[in-house]
Amino acid sequence: MVKIQDIAKACNVSIATVSNILNGKKGASEETRKLVLSMASKMNYRPNRVAKNLKQQTNKTIGVITEDLTIFFTPEIVDGINEYCEEKNYQLILNNLRIYKKFGPNYYTYEGYYKQVEEEFWETLSMQVEGIIYVGGHERNLYCIPNEFPKPIVVAYGFANNKVNIVINDRHGAHLATKYLIDAGHDKIGVISGEFSSYHTQSRLLGYQQALFEAGIAFDNSIIEIGNWERDSGYIAMEKLHQKGISSIFCMNDMMAAGAYDYCSDHGLLIGKDISIVGFDNREISMVLRPALTTIELPLHKIGYVAAKRLIEQIEDGLTEKEDLIHFADCKLIEGESVDFQGTQFK
Repeated sequence: MVKIQDIAKACNVSIATVSNILNGKKGASEETRKLVLSMASKMNYRPNRVAKNLKQQTNKTIGVITEDLTIFFTPEIVDGINEYCEEKNYQLILNNLRIYKKFGPNYYTYEGYYKQVEEEFWETLSMQVEGIIYVGGHERNLYCIPNEFPKPIVVAYGFANNKVNIVINDRHGAHLATKYLIDAGHDKIGVISGEFSSYHTQSRLLGYQQALFEAGIAFDNSIIEIGNWERDSGYIAMEKLHQKGISSIFCMNDMMAAGAYDYCSDHGLLIGKDISIVGFDNREISMVLRPALTTIELPLHKIGYVAAKRLIEQIEDGLTEKEDLIHFADCKLIEGESVDFQGTQFK
């Protein structure tokens, strides 16, 4: 392994000169600086990060604990974390609990869940990290996060008391979706929702109601059908809404929207003409549906990026009492061809 002593010898300059140049400090002539940097590149020099961090009394490393990397949104959140860490020259240690993979969608009811999470926090701390980001499996109150912990914690995609939480602005996304249908001329908009107990469902219903209120459209609870986020529930809910004469629908996720597409295909209904649908998530399935689904894109990368930013700010500057503990990341509407702009309704 090439050391700065080797570069100094090759350039016939002092070790201190090489160290200062490699660390961006001033003092050397431009000619010497170019010589040292050129020789360092030629010799394939790589700095000893551990030694450097020990000298600076920091290791510039954070831990990331994910409930499960196989859940569709987690990789994009982690990528956002990684990007900000690269910008700030931080390393990350990734630990995956794999709870969803092991115990299914109701993993948080698993008897050993809290213990496993707690153990993972302390195990990650033993790796000399300066802070930890916990990435939830879905947005909910996370009672598994340690209250007493010697390093800062930021939660991405979930809520924990007295921690910085970075979450989706579900209400904003649902407002975008509903307003898009209203602007297309629809005034009787049905909903295919997730389970009513879900935080996502409740927040998205608020956004839906807000858009109706702003447009002067009365809220009608009878045209909301509750699904379970899965494709088959979208099919069943679409059938019920069609029987009620509803032809414009806000689906709270793309998977249920795909189920609605299935129903329309089976019954000779043309999406974007007979039926208008807006989804939510901008998942891979929305890219293969035909006609292309208009949907709401989740700000997953931004959630990870902001989570890393807020954690590193705490590491370097501390957490102030005035700091906002909840950051809502706004969604974006992705326009497809699944909405009829004639505003036609079933009679």
